[in-house]
Amino acid sequence: MQSLAQEVTALRPELLNGDATVGELAWVWAKDFDALGPFWRHRLWLVDGRLAGWGWAHLPYKVPRGDGTFRESDTANLIWQAHPDRPELLVDILDWYDEVAGDVDRLLTIQSADVAAQAIVTAHGYAFDTEAGGDDGSWVQFNMRELTDVPNPALPEGFRFLTAAEVPAADAVNVHRDAWHPSAFNEAAFERVRHTWPYRADLHVLVAAPDGALAATAIIWLDKATQTAEFEPVGTHPQFRRRGLGAALQLHGMHLAKTAGAKHMLVACRGAPAHAAARDMYYSVGFRAFTRDLPQIKVAG
Repeated sequence: MQSLAQEVTALRPELLNGDATVGELAWVWAKDFDALGPFWRHRLWLVDGRLAGWGWAHLPYKVPRGDGTFRESDTANLIWQAHPDRPELLVDILDWYDEVAGDVDRLLTIQSADVAAQAIVTAHGYAFDTEAGGDDGSWVQFNMRELTDVPNPALPEGFRFLTAAEVPAADAVNVHRDAWHPSAFNEAAFERVRHTWPYRADLHVLVAAPDGALAATAIIWLDKATQTAEFEPVGTHPQFRRRGLGAALQLHGMHLAKTAGAKHMLVACRGAPAHAAARDMYYSVGFRAFTRDLPQIKVAG
């Protein structure tokens, strides 16, 4: 699946689907495998012995977080990718998705640049999800930046950069949980993340406050084959927001990624006007949108 992501990144990056990049696949798989693995279904499509498409269905679930709350979904969701030369495989992927999802509402996303996919999903009974895709919806845009002319980062006095190689695993987990509360992320999930390619502890960047508390976190996933790196996830502890830590961390991370061999940087964020904070931060450090999700829904019945 990651190898196909590499091919699409090299050929038509605007056709990369949500959670289908090298970094997104690694992050989603590793952090959620223990809890959500029983609710996942996968299928691969090979053409002449080479992977040309895949589907990853997330079935309805309800799992405890550990703090008394639950993560749950009563819909199915599809992550998918087809090689740019084989867009017709989406028809087979959708047929398979219908079979494994059963009698529940089915969700998926396609990209705004993917004209072929837009026609295929419409013919298959999907419609644009106006709730998820609206001005206050959860739709995602991909942003890209060339790693040229990257300004030097500036942290507030007393703050400093670290990497996950320099802190206990529990501390790296806790700063993520603080930034993304409520979060099911735990040390077992982080252990799997650390053993999933292409995770590198020296590219898992952190900001420490003057008292030593970790205030911000970002993982950089570097794919040397395409000279592309991706931030996923990026988060700041609520206590330390609006101090420029997120922007500084990204600039620092881009310098590290460039030194490690990347020429391009990706990051995904919510794109709806009602969720402007993260998008504006990425724009402030030079990212610009190059594609967006078009959420789709097929109502059961």
